[in-house]
Amino acid sequence: MSKAFTKESEQDEDEDEIEEASALPVGSKNYMTPGGHQRLKDEALQLLNKERPELTKVIQWAASNGDRSENADYIYGKRRLREIDRRIRFLSKRLDNVQVIDPATREPSDQVFFGATVTVSHVGGDERTYAIVGIDEADVGRGRISWISPLARQLMKAHEGDMVTVHTPGGDEQVEIVSVEYKGLED
Repeated sequence: MSKAFTKESEQDEDEDEIEEASALPVGSKNYMTPGGHQRLKDEALQLLNKERPELTKVIQWAASNGDRSENADYIYGKRRLREIDRRIRFLSKRLDNVQVIDPATREPSDQVFFGATVTVSHVGGDERTYAIVGIDEADVGRGRISWISPLARQLMKAHEGDMVTVHTPGGDEQVEIVSVEYKGLED
């Protein structure tokens, strides 16, 4: 077997490890909001029903042109097909283990659980709002943190008005939970 095939398969293994890096804690379900669940489902269907069939047509056309060893359409098409198949497998695994929780249907509470939108006040008076969502929905820029993130774990089960110690790279910091809401999250 040539080294080119060995290197390529090693690259595939490395890429698989990258996707596994965002793995769920052992024995836990993949908690997700309805919006996040719909986005993953839509992506899987898009890849499976649109992109993959179109790409296989291109690969078949490129293969019919003859020498595949120097055919860029064929080589890159096959590589992209592997990426699509890998992503479809990843999404299927995520969706198989999903438990959709709609924060908008939860009874009002002053305690922090999955789906809560929490406003915290830092020592300097700086207030920030975070929504605790599934790991596939996390987007710190939009104020959405994963339920398994260190900050969310520190906030979980605390009540409105509680002081919580948050472990940060700069050291431990005290934050006060100003408000806890359960509401639908806009995209």
